[in-house]
Amino acid sequence: MSESKALLREQEQALRELGEHVAAGLPNDVIDWTVAKGELTVNALADRIVKVLTFLRDDGNCQFAMLMDVCGVDWPEREKRFDVVYHLLSLKLNHRIRVKVQTDEETPVPSVTGVFSSAGWFEREVWDMYGVMFSGHPDLRRILSDYGFEGHAQRKDFPLSGYVEVRYDVEQKRVVYEPVQLSQEFRRFDFMSPWEGAQYVLPGDEKAGEGAK
Repeated sequence: MSESKALLREQEQALRELGEHVAAGLPNDVIDWTVAKGELTVNALADRIVKVLTFLRDDGNCQFAMLMDVCGVDWPEREKRFDVVYHLLSLKLNHRIRVKVQTDEETPVPSVTGVFSSAGWFEREVWDMYGVMFSGHPDLRRILSDYGFEGHAQRKDFPLSGYVEVRYDVEQKRVVYEPVQLSQEFRRFDFMSPWEGAQYVLPGDEKAGEGAK
């Protein structure tokens, strides 16, 4: 076995041991865990997320002192359509972990700003883009889109055109919002994807073939 493969197996084993440790330390809060492609993912109960992240931060075998990101994933066909995903880093132990919880459009997820102050802006972004609410957040408002924006732009059922368009009105000397007006309806073209590549010789390509002979 090469040195690199041995190192990868050693790292994977360390992640598996960490997953077992987390599950043993949080038996009523963690649903399951997996290691795939060198990454540890823990699925937890949404209403226990504060306890889970506190454990990951303070436990001596974890020491995940940095919350790197909080993001959302939309699964419209699922009853609990949203995943809220937390990415943590332990500089001391050189480990990363992903924690996932599920929620729906109406059930808020407890804010973890009391555990990691950096979660403040991350949770605002998830609220802005997906509409996931975070109970106990000190300032839950939009962060990327305008305060008057309608809807949540990264939901998969959000229209590509949006609902309103913004322009500067010279006469009123201010920004105005107007309903989207399309010059024509959306059209669906059943053309071959450009990533598939043409199934015929394009003009000029025959010269390249001749040069290769």
